[in-house]
Amino acid sequence: MPDIYRALGDPTRRRILSMLKRGNKTQKEIVEAFAISQPAIKKHLAILLEEKIIAQEFQGKYRIYRLNLDSLQIAYNEMLQYIGDLLDNQLASLKDYVEKGEIRDE
Repeated sequence: MPDIYRALGDPTRRRILSMLKRGNKTQKEIVEAFAISQPAIKKHLAILLEEKIIAQEFQGKYRIYRLNLDSLQIAYNEMLQYIGDLLDNQLASLKDYVEKGEIRDE
């Protein structure tokens, strides 16, 4: 599973993902949208590729980046499950506290 938190933890990477949400982009188009260096953008793209949040393909001499929707869907579902489990545990602890004055250690 991709580390969605690592991928989304940086505002530059979130902005790259927003760009790709609107369609595939070349590396040049992504670099031109930022006021940071091309090597810095390449590092962000490398992290997104490592986490399989995006994919790249080559068309001639150009790298084309796109969202990896299957990977994003899996990460989204796992994140929802994780958050749901956290909330369930918190609600169960609150219920126990209210009913018995006890707090669970989970």
